[in-house]
Amino acid sequence: MIDLKVIAFNGSPRINGNTAQSLQIVLAELEKEGIETEFIQLGGRKVFGCLACGKCWETKDNRCIRQDDEMNTFIQKMIEADGIIIGSPTYFSNVSTEVKALIDRCGFVAKANGGDMLRGKIGAAVVAVRRAGATFTYSAINFFFGIAEMTIPSSHYWNMTLALNPGDVQKDEEGIATFQTLGKNMAELLKQVRG
Repeated sequence: MIDLKVIAFNGSPRINGNTAQSLQIVLAELEKEGIETEFIQLGGRKVFGCLACGKCWETKDNRCIRQDDEMNTFIQKMIEADGIIIGSPTYFSNVSTEVKALIDRCGFVAKANGGDMLRGKIGAAVVAVRRAGATFTYSAINFFFGIAEMTIPSSHYWNMTLALNPGDVQKDEEGIATFQTLGKNMAELLKQVRG
């Protein structure tokens, strides 16, 4: 059995908000299975959108040409991980700005480098929402995993919580159970595919 690692990006600027707490529920299940985890605070960080400059198609070095933010650090962490979880709050029926920047820039770099940078990795979406729009956010993240040829584990419901104020996820019994099942299923899939 090889060592396995999962990284989780919190796309919410709320450091301990519902998205972060939801991610921690999933990570706890992975850790119970002996899988190393790393939590990365993405929301609120200095990251920029893709410039569509095409330089990654010229350099083909698994990096974005931009050097004015932390995106290449995040891309490198994704390359090194066996599993990737992207968590996002729902902003007007879609992902946060920081998550969109991560998806776009990592996605372009992956495609520019032959498309196999993320192939075969395990990817899971985690979504926090006040009331509606979560399935669009969930889909946006999973579309990224799909086009990157990653494998997506499931749970017994879509990976989301109905929560408004920080900590409300702790009152969402179905949401907690969904995230726990996701963590268990992701661990099992990682061991089957990557172990």
